[in-house]
Amino acid sequence: MIRTYAIIFAFLPFFCFAQNDKKIFLSPDLQVRTYWMSTSYQDDFKNDFALGTSLNLGGKAKLKNFEFHVGYRLFANIWSSDLTAPDPLSGLSNRYEVGLFDLLNPSDRLFGKLETFSVTYQKSNWGGTLGRMGIDSDWINAQDGRLSPTAIEGVNIWFESIKNWKFNLWVISRMSIRGSSEWLGVGETIGIFPVARGVDGMPSTYLQNTESDWIGILELSKKWNSLSLSFSNTLVDNISNTAWFAAENNWKKSNETWFAGFQAGYQIGVGEGGNVNLRLAYKNPKDQNWAGSGRFGWKNKNWTSHISYTKTGGNGRWLSPREWGKDAWYTFIPRERNEGYQSMEAFAAYLERRFDRQGLTAYLHMGFHWLPDMDNAFANKYNFPSYRQLNLGFKYKPYKTNRLDFHFIFMNKESLEKEDLTPAQQYNKVGLWHVNLIANFCLNSN
Repeated sequence: MIRTYAIIFAFLPFFCFAQNDKKIFLSPDLQVRTYWMSTSYQDDFKNDFALGTSLNLGGKAKLKNFEFHVGYRLFANIWSSDLTAPDPLSGLSNRYEVGLFDLLNPSDRLFGKLETFSVTYQKSNWGGTLGRMGIDSDWINAQDGRLSPTAIEGVNIWFESIKNWKFNLWVISRMSIRGSSEWLGVGETIGIFPVARGVDGMPSTYLQNTESDWIGILELSKKWNSLSLSFSNTLVDNISNTAWFAAENNWKKSNETWFAGFQAGYQIGVGEGGNVNLRLAYKNPKDQNWAGSGRFGWKNKNWTSHISYTKTGGNGRWLSPREWGKDAWYTFIPRERNEGYQSMEAFAAYLERRFDRQGLTAYLHMGFHWLPDMDNAFANKYNFPSYRQLNLGFKYKPYKTNRLDFHFIFMNKESLEKEDLTPAQQYNKVGLWHVNLIANFCLNSN
């Protein structure tokens, strides 16, 4: 980290000693997010709520091909239930609202962190960034569903050829995950979210026992008139390697468009899986898993609709730390993930209506997710029942400004299992209503 800062500071003279024919362009980067979240249950489980806000103060300085970006984010718990108290029926801790703040210190009501600190050099078809920055890759991404997104510290290099081939390389040494006030090494981030069960059915013990120093991501993509192909390979030191391929096409006819996509993935364990002691490891090095996902849809000026299907299988569990981002497959629905299973099937449908004159978008997202037997800890890490999820959402962006927007999400999850569930198989999982109301204000150069 010290070396990274030293290199960034070495570029600062370019901004401080500009000559007459070289102008420095300064722009603010101000972001305010206010977030209300509540979760309630149909049974006598513990209900929770939280109102939080975050303020990102920063700016950008541009000089010719260089850009320096800095941002410090403050967090405040304005009002909440007791998020540190466990549910009396299951004995489990709150999962949703506590993630608005600091999972490592859930009692903190006010804290902050240096979230962005980077220098970028960019030409017409290539460039690179060094330092702390955002990321949006298949399996490591912003997953911006809390008061701040996940950010990374490292290097990003990109290149675009004259034939529309795009190349992107990430090397990550540290991460600041959503719901955390600290910058941590790669291995240190794994297990901050609930660790669930090991393959033997006992509580997992990989938190603070996972050894991994870096992540390398290679991305390639190519676009034709209507067809696009993309490939990514995510190598996590001493843990796993995930290859991911996607092909998407669209067919325009008059004022409407039909579209389809296909995804395929393959994941294996690497090195020691995080620890030479398999009982302390995050992933079994012998794991070999595959995934396939497809989507078909239609859209016009006002409507968008699509259906998606995903199936996974193989030996061992498909694992991708929940601290690092959302699922890449098409059937992902916000507020739940489907990693941690040996096999899984999911079907999802989406319908969206846009009211451009009013600045309003309404959508409905529904999914059915069939998971392995809950008694099989090897195949079902989180002891999660098969479930149905429904998301109803509204997005509003005032017509007269592009700096303010609002997002409302109502989510309901219900079990598809016919058998009675234990409290641990219900709390944080099914039989719940979850509400999000988000207000964003942004003032920047973008």
